[in-house]
Amino acid sequence: MSDPFSLSIVVPVWMEAGGVVDTLEALQPLRSAGHEVIVVDASSTDGTARLASPLADRVVQSVKGRAVQMNAGASVAKGGVLLFLHADTRLPANALNCLSEFFYSGKAWGRFDVRLSGQGVVLRVIAWFMNQRSRLTGICTGDQALFVRREVFEALHGFDSLPIMEDIEFSSRLRLVSRLFCIQEPVITDSRRWEQGGVWRTIFLMWRLRWRYWRGESPETLAHSYRSDVRNGTD
Repeated sequence: MSDPFSLSIVVPVWMEAGGVVDTLEALQPLRSAGHEVIVVDASSTDGTARLASPLADRVVQSVKGRAVQMNAGASVAKGGVLLFLHADTRLPANALNCLSEFFYSGKAWGRFDVRLSGQGVVLRVIAWFMNQRSRLTGICTGDQALFVRREVFEALHGFDSLPIMEDIEFSSRLRLVSRLFCIQEPVITDSRRWEQGGVWRTIFLMWRLRWRYWRGESPETLAHSYRSDVRNGTD
């Protein structure tokens, strides 16, 4: 009797020609095992879609916006479990075993622990706090490779089309369905965003944005503030 567990990995990309091949090559063992990789490109002009095509089951074109792109990928996915993977994040080698345990657990959704790719002690501490905060709050971020049963995703109508905090908002709805399934084996997320913007400055920025979100500020306002802060931090 065949295993009913089937996985669709949705990877939203934009202007990722420099790294999309490495990202997708890391997913080829999962494709070889019969699972699906869907790349959702936001009309990149650097050849991202062309590079992705031989390494994905489907390359879908979408308007730009991570939430919109992830919904577009989910709409054509065939798997019973949907996993949303950032282009700068790598799954652990035993990801399929971990996700199979989730599938048979009865939980509706979950995420991986995260580890940042850099070597500094501060980055390890940041990742530890990210993982502990997620366990305590039942909320996860996109860096933690959120996964969800297809029927639950469809019942909740997927991600809200927000310019920022779409992962936080979706987690808030998912935790009303079931408790979070936490996989301790970490995904590895590129630490460049933290290092280029300054580790402590980036921590302060992200916590400030989340605080403003919980206080009711619109995601559009927060997205504008985030882009402004990032530009100022890299000048």
